[in-house]
Amino acid sequence: MGRTVWFLTGNQGKIKEAAHHLQPLGYDVKQLMVPEGTVVEPQADGLTEVAMAKIQQAVPFLEHPDDLLMVEDAGLFVDALDGFPGVYAAYALNTIGCSGILRLLDHLGSEDPVQSAKLRRASFQAVAVMWHKGEVFIGNGTCPGWIASEITEGEGFGFDPIFVPSDLDEDNQPLPAGTYGAVSTHGTTFGGISLEEKQTFSHRSRALEDLLRQLPSA
Repeated sequence: MGRTVWFLTGNQGKIKEAAHHLQPLGYDVKQLMVPEGTVVEPQADGLTEVAMAKIQQAVPFLEHPDDLLMVEDAGLFVDALDGFPGVYAAYALNTIGCSGILRLLDHLGSEDPVQSAKLRRASFQAVAVMWHKGEVFIGNGTCPGWIASEITEGEGFGFDPIFVPSDLDEDNQPLPAGTYGAVSTHGTTFGGISLEEKQTFSHRSRALEDLLRQLPSA
């Protein structure tokens, strides 16, 4: 196995997803565990700033100078809420939850169906940052879509139960809102489809793909 990538995350699903993308390039992906309270998430306006701050705090915990360090951050950005919750998605999830986002949008509701659809436009965005010997690589991924009118229970986590992804074309690229594509959830939220199907649309997968295009083989 090639060089080791230490992934700073407590989510085993993220570890598996990163390994799926990076192992074929010769990287061995492992979870980086640090003492509680060592890495503090900053209050910042952008995902990249948050990820970079975490990287800088975690670098001292690398075991070998040739190892790589990776951090991934993601958020739900709702157009009508000026991008809220965005980088504060985790806090919003723990405080107002999915139902709170639905209430906020219902409060802004319009009787015009076209305008109402515009108010519900949103996107999941992710950034994957890799550090190696002071050099930094940044990958970005976006999954456009909209907020559903009700919560869908299923395999999803976070805001998955209220987010419907836009359809994809034959090359798995997102299409404009309201356009039917070759790949579709047919109006079902991430919470109502399998994790395997979600991978096709995933903002995290797109961020990792963008990142690995910049990395040399191990």
